[in-house]
Amino acid sequence: MSFNGKKMKRAGLLLGILLVMTTVLSACGSTSSSDAIKVGSKDFTEQLILGQITILALEDAGLEVVDKTNVAGSDKVRSALINGDLDVYWEYTGTAWLMHLQNDEAITDSQEAYDLVKAADEENDLIWLDYAPFNNTYTIMMKREDSEALGLKTISDLAAYINANPGSLSFGADHEFTARPDGLPALEEEYGFEYAGNSLKVMDIGIVYRTLKDGQVDTGMGFATDGRIAAFDFINLEDDKDFFPVYNPAAVVRADVLEKHPELEDVLNRVAEKLDNEAMTQMNYLVDIEEMEPRQVAADWLKEVGIID
Repeated sequence: MSFNGKKMKRAGLLLGILLVMTTVLSACGSTSSSDAIKVGSKDFTEQLILGQITILALEDAGLEVVDKTNVAGSDKVRSALINGDLDVYWEYTGTAWLMHLQNDEAITDSQEAYDLVKAADEENDLIWLDYAPFNNTYTIMMKREDSEALGLKTISDLAAYINANPGSLSFGADHEFTARPDGLPALEEEYGFEYAGNSLKVMDIGIVYRTLKDGQVDTGMGFATDGRIAAFDFINLEDDKDFFPVYNPAAVVRADVLEKHPELEDVLNRVAEKLDNEAMTQMNYLVDIEEMEPRQVAADWLKEVGIID
């Protein structure tokens, strides 16, 4: 055989070895199959915990799962579910009714809100599983000492004080709350006041609590089940006009995914049944105050309530 022939033979052998190695490495590097359940969540503490609860519960049930949690923005996570980038995530009834389904009238009854969004989303091929018995509605917070010093117990009290003292109280909120239909503009219209001038401070939701605690703002928006409210000695001003709708969460699954994996319904309905205000507030506290990881908090709770071993 000629020298060039030997070179060609060796090159062919090396190419064959490389192709085999590439195939093997590709198989080893694959972390999921097309059948894996893509679990999503929004990007704040409670949603991260709910996402990890879902992942762990489904894995325990023998399903392959891909973690696609921590999506910024309600609109983005909803779009990801619809277009197939996600298969399941936990949504709140109030958010779905007002923001995604674009209704104007707030609903304050949990069962009514759930029934309406469930029926409406069936037309979008999205299935709402059972809702959890906790209501993570919006709340307007103040430090207890400031609330007592100013005599403010309700949002009506706050509105009257701001109208009498324009610009005297600053307010911290995230961008979504300043724009969504059940957010600040509608709240101000309902209660007849306005955070004027530079009194409105827009920031990431996670910063609002710390900023309020440190006295950098006087009032702030929050979520009713957030563990930092009690930990930082905040009070929730009473929503005396029942402005804020109910926000019960439920796992929302694409219809084609549920048809393929009907066991999802039983697993996640068992989870929803156990998720009350006390449990969710405590888990939020452990992440935000005790600085535990959402996955560990989720695992501990699932074991405590007997959903996983």
